[in-house]
Amino acid sequence: MLSPKIQRGVRINDGQLTALSDRAQYDHSQAGYLHKRSSDNTKWQLRWFILYQNLLFYYESENNTRPTGVLMLEGSYCERLSKAPMERNASFCFIISYRRESQRQYELRAASEVDCVHWVDAIREASFNKLLLQKEELEQKQLHLLQVVESERTSRWQYAQQCDELANEVKKLRTELCTYKKEHEPSTRAASTTSLSPTDSPDIDPAELRKIKKVQSFFRGWLCRRRWKQIVDQYIKSPHAESMRKRNSLVFKMVEAEEEYLEQMEILVTCFLRPFKMAASSKKPPCTHEDVNSIFLNSETVLFLHQIFFKGLTSRMESWPTLVLGESLIAKYQIGGLGHVSPEANWPQYFNLFFLVTGVT
Repeated sequence: MLSPKIQRGVRINDGQLTALSDRAQYDHSQAGYLHKRSSDNTKWQLRWFILYQNLLFYYESENNTRPTGVLMLEGSYCERLSKAPMERNASFCFIISYRRESQRQYELRAASEVDCVHWVDAIREASFNKLLLQKEELEQKQLHLLQVVESERTSRWQYAQQCDELANEVKKLRTELCTYKKEHEPSTRAASTTSLSPTDSPDIDPAELRKIKKVQSFFRGWLCRRRWKQIVDQYIKSPHAESMRKRNSLVFKMVEAEEEYLEQMEILVTCFLRPFKMAASSKKPPCTHEDVNSIFLNSETVLFLHQIFFKGLTSRMESWPTLVLGESLIAKYQIGGLGHVSPEANWPQYFNLFFLVTGVT
């Protein structure tokens, strides 16, 4: 399946490649017929190609189960190829090449422009490193969402506990109010009977009383909602909220910069430093180890230290506190009594208690 030169340098397990080709039959990202130029560049051969992850299998036909060959796409380049205008279907050709000049280049030809574009895009995206980066990004997003859900659950539990405590306080207040009314009701009735004249009616129409209560309830609710909106707007424009936004922005930019720097260092070490070291260790080295060390200095050590730093930074970001508006407001405002709400008042607690006591709907 591979060239004899690669087979001499790398141990190849045909059983594993066959198992991968069997799996590629039903789990592939791209499949179809392509013309492949032969190794001696004399003719075009029609083959059935299947792209599975970073492996490109090709078969004699679509019905064959054992592949004729396989291309390793990790570290490869795929580009459109321009040919002479006299050659047929010249505009549908593309080539797969590698960094080493001695390694064979594979020239392929599609049947149409659409197929050619699809194959080129799919081969360019067939990289295991890109899949790992996408997987890590999705894991970070999932972890962030789990943190948000957990914080919301905690705040919900705290609010439920506070509501229970406030409900108990309301019950106590109502009990005290009923006791107070019972104690002062006889004296109030006696004073009212003495003050009223025989022509005055002691009873009020229930319909009119309901209308008055409804209007009072409407104005109380409107006042409470307006006050709540003012407090929320005041907090959004407060220096504390602005500092929280600046802090989060600075931390996220630092993480992005460190991630980009780490990627560039990995490219430097993988694509340049290590190939230069291997070339310096060959029989006819183009350069010595001293030259390589003088050019790259301690790049591998810097890469290793930054990998440790980035790992610690990401683990620290996993437990990064999430800003919840309700928690911030509870921390900012302290309750100042039912008669007057001070600027430091705990407005959510006061809001719930006020509604329970007054019966505003």
